[in-house]
Amino acid sequence: MSRFRSLNFCNLSLAIAAALAFAPAAFAQDDTSTADSSTTTSTTTATPGKRFAVVAGYAHLVPKSDPGTLLGAKSDIDGSGAPTLSGSWYVNDNIAVELWGAAGKFDHRVKLDDAKAGTISQQPVALSGQYHFGTHDQVIRPYVGLGYYESNVNEEDFDPALTGGRHVGVGTPKGAIASAGVDFNINERWFARADARYMQGDADVKLAGEKIGEVQLDPWVVGVGIGARF
Repeated sequence: MSRFRSLNFCNLSLAIAAALAFAPAAFAQDDTSTADSSTTTSTTTATPGKRFAVVAGYAHLVPKSDPGTLLGAKSDIDGSGAPTLSGSWYVNDNIAVELWGAAGKFDHRVKLDDAKAGTISQQPVALSGQYHFGTHDQVIRPYVGLGYYESNVNEEDFDPALTGGRHVGVGTPKGAIASAGVDFNINERWFARADARYMQGDADVKLAGEKIGEVQLDPWVVGVGIGARF
């Protein structure tokens, strides 16, 4: 369907693992300098927040109601849940860059005129900038984010009686993603997270390779997870 079809949980995991592996070497000199300066001054400062965080969680994705006409009929796409994974690099105590994605697929049932017509699956991934309010040692830290996402839609399976045996393909929705959430600090390393995301994007619909329309998925994603900082 698109260049994004090959992106999956493995790619996301490798990217996060590579970032975490790089962290000790990248900041060793910075940590040494901080330690040396603390021994030469009489003024003490708070320990800075950690640079990296990973979060494993579960989210429920719900496309907008009435996303458009599909195969000449009013369509409706059910919500679905899937595991998620994210990795964040903190530029400083308040600003972070997050790579987030589905570790599995969101499987959706598609209805046409309120009758089941088929199923599709999708696997979104997003890169966002975040602002975390307050300081790293607060028990509760809210944050907001804004970025870009793409979602690989595949495994389209529709009733042959409706399609004449022809394949229905749904393109790759892409566009802006907005997020808001809150971290609940358990200790210096571990925290719990609750978040919500809104993704805006249209997808072309093709029948046997010919475009026949588009759907506006524009889903909300609500999730919870457990995270660790490094």
